[in-house]
Amino acid sequence: MNEKSISKIHCYIIITACIILISTCIISTISLAYGFLGGIIFTSIILIKYKYTINDIVVILLSGLKEAITLYVVVLLIGSAASVWLASGVVPSIMYYGFEYMKDMNFLLATFLIVSIVSIFMGTAIGTVSTIGIALLGVGKGFGVPAPILLGVIISGAFIADKMSPISGLFNLALTTTKRSYKQVITVMLPTFIPLFLITAVVYYLIGRNFTIGNGSENLVYYQNAILAGYKISPFIALLPAIILIMSILGAKTIPTLLTGLFAGCLVSVFIQHMSLHTLIVSLFFGYSGSTASTELNKILVSGGIKSMIEVVLIIMGAVSLTSLLEKTGMILPLIKKLTSGVKTKRQIIFKTALISSFLTIITCDQTVGVLLPGRLLQDKYNEFDIDTTLLARTISDTGIIIAPLMVWNINALIIKSLTGISAASYAPFAVLCYLSPIITIIVSYRLKEKQKSVAA
Repeated sequence: MNEKSISKIHCYIIITACIILISTCIISTISLAYGFLGGIIFTSIILIKYKYTINDIVVILLSGLKEAITLYVVVLLIGSAASVWLASGVVPSIMYYGFEYMKDMNFLLATFLIVSIVSIFMGTAIGTVSTIGIALLGVGKGFGVPAPILLGVIISGAFIADKMSPISGLFNLALTTTKRSYKQVITVMLPTFIPLFLITAVVYYLIGRNFTIGNGSENLVYYQNAILAGYKISPFIALLPAIILIMSILGAKTIPTLLTGLFAGCLVSVFIQHMSLHTLIVSLFFGYSGSTASTELNKILVSGGIKSMIEVVLIIMGAVSLTSLLEKTGMILPLIKKLTSGVKTKRQIIFKTALISSFLTIITCDQTVGVLLPGRLLQDKYNEFDIDTTLLARTISDTGIIIAPLMVWNINALIIKSLTGISAASYAPFAVLCYLSPIITIIVSYRLKEKQKSVAA
């Protein structure tokens, strides 16, 4: 197919229209899939005026969708994994031992550490906030911790999931887009993540010294007793998702890794938690709900299963399709060239990547485009500067993915507000990890050695 030249003004009109459509979905609280679909239709109409045939457009869309087939399967498996981690007692076990651990610790620091661990195994920031995050908010009230501060701490820990969990849909999108494995990317993420995590922990320790665990500890005991009554609890069960983490670090492929974890979780659900096979299968597909004696705990221990991920898959398919149209018809290239013009060093390209990824996340109200566009379109620039694309994946993860909950209009912030009643304007100053992450990434990038002092832009 011959690429037809599209005028700059039409390129900017299309990009602006797509942003408006996506933003309208956020404001109207309807699925982003409709925004991407509207963007695809609008873009296609303009392309037809430039003598692209419907067949040309369909070929572009299908080629883009085909590239991400593995990702769709991964996202659906992640939905079933969330149900298994609840049904098998994994999340309840982590909560039980976490609450026990918190009794003798600085509450804010303990909250950050526990939520961080849970988020890695849950693979979803919002899922983490809506389970153990809500539980800890309730516990925190008894300790007199201001809710915005505590929620900021919870969000810092929870968004580690989106940033680097092996079962995170967003992180897997970054891996798929940059054509890198979990093992490759996680290795280069450590120089930014370790100082980020330690600094954040110190900040929460210092703030947390103002809040002591006093009479409110009965809330911890209440949740623990409810968990014990509803599940068989064991530290071995709590460590079950470590199978996925270990296999991912060792370089195993994502789908076999997820299936192994799911199979192990299903065995525990049936033979240890004594869940019927029929109930388990229904939970995998249509979601799981806890059945303890505590109404409050049952509201927390909820998962949507594979069914809840169908909309996510549709959103990713829409984003992939729209990105393919913009990329393969050459519409987005002038914008990318303009944004990367004047870049002469490796440090500058890292900085521009952070800027582009963050900007796209901010204006589209969602992380998907902030992952896809820079992940796809900056690979040639990274090759030009002899930079491995693992750094591209890391930079996107450290910026466009992690900053999402800080904007009031972002879909993550809107969901968090609906869950907790607290807006991003209130909790964002205390979500230390989310706004320190881009800063540390930029600082670390200045340690890159320049083999060439100047490269043509």
